Amino acid sequence: MAGKQLSVVVTRRLPDVVETRMKELFDARLRDDDTRMTREELLALVPQADVLVPTLTDKIDADVMDASNGRLRLIANYGAGVDHIDVEAARDRGIMVTNTPGVMTEDTADMTMALILSVVRRIPEGMTKMQEGDWTGWSPTAMLGGRIAGRKLGILGMGRIGQAVARRAAAFGMSVHYHNRRRLRPETEQALNATWWDSLDQMVARMDIISINCPHTPGTFHLMNARRLKLMKPSAVIVNTSRGEVIDENALTRMLRTGEIAGAGLDVFEHGTEVNPRLRKLPNVVLLPHMGSATVEGRIEMGERVILNAHTFADGHRPPDQVLPWMV
Repeated sequence: MAGKQLSVVVTRRLPDVVETRMKELFDARLRDDDTRMTREELLALVPQADVLVPTLTDKIDADVMDASNGRLRLIANYGAGVDHIDVEAARDRGIMVTNTPGVMTEDTADMTMALILSVVRRIPEGMTKMQEGDWTGWSPTAMLGGRIAGRKLGILGMGRIGQAVARRAAAFGMSVHYHNRRRLRPETEQALNATWWDSLDQMVARMDIISINCPHTPGTFHLMNARRLKLMKPSAVIVNTSRGEVIDENALTRMLRTGEIAGAGLDVFEHGTEVNPRLRKLPNVVLLPHMGSATVEGRIEMGERVILNAHTFADGHRPPDQVLPWMV
């Protein structure tokens, strides 16, 4: 399949340099504006696609795949997470799925540390005071936060991002602990100076900061539920730069309001843009609009990985980032 004849449908605006390269290599159908493609638009365009390039805002289910009338051969996801794609349905239909793993690791780890510092040191509260003109001068007891050096950080999910967070936390003098589906190799544990906990409950109860860095799967949905959140120390904080569904947002909101948890830093939310309104009003919470991977460099690298996967597929080879085995 020659690359120039490969029809590639992209569901969102991408960086200009990425779109330009796609136009050079493929018969690329690009978005004119940076808005989410509607379900109707998606169903209308997918019959024209040999390759579909969706993002996390698109639900790619069996109906979308069937709408292609057998033409769709590759779903080249722009992003690492694929929980918005019915990968089983793709496999059943012989459609390959690829993603962009590893590209967002360092950027997301940076944001995790930024949230930890923001919550513990009360940075947004200080900014608000300055912006509203309420600052009357320095005081020995004003705006007291906490020191992160010496605090115990519990990382839930020790994959690429979790390990990048661990390296940063160690540089800040934090004690690194983790819970993972599989324990790391001894040499990796030693390099990270990280302590493994087989019991998530026991780890949660002893940490000063919990960082969520695991994907959303049926097994991790509400992994931090009301019961487990209650195990946290009242002085502890929780940050999430992974998937909002991992935390029971209503339970978290209640506990933050009553002081059962000291604070939270959230870049993702259980119901997407529909953030609990009570959560927005809490002074001990830092909320960000899903900025974890939002760097110019990261977005371009994601596009380059999509192009690599599509071009490799067009040349008749197996893409480097396939999520599912190729079904002949």
